[in-house]
Amino acid sequence: MHRLALVLAALCFSGQAFAQQATGLWLRENGASHVRIAPCGDALCGFVAWVKDPERASEIGLKVFYDMKPASPDTWEGQAFNPEDEKNYTGKMLLDGDILKTSGCVFGGLICRSVNWTRLK
Repeated sequence: MHRLALVLAALCFSGQAFAQQATGLWLRENGASHVRIAPCGDALCGFVAWVKDPERASEIGLKVFYDMKPASPDTWEGQAFNPEDEKNYTGKMLLDGDILKTSGCVFGGLICRSVNWTRLK
């Protein structure tokens, strides 16, 4: 019984550790925006934190990744919102060191678009 409690505790803490690795402020590869990844409920969400183009300032605070739950170590799956076309997609985040690759897909993953982000904080 004691071993079962230890295993369950390790699983709970490891899930939190995975989530914490992706949290923080990220710079889009083209330098056009920053997104902040943070816990929201039992998942991760991403919000636009900064945009280079003042005409897109209304996007600041917009939730662009949501319900991102751990799928495996360093990988989360959920939903993504693209402010450019105002559509929702099946989303995925893959963490590789200080690079976060995000993708949004349609048609069951047949068509996907990916963006790389570099950790700022």
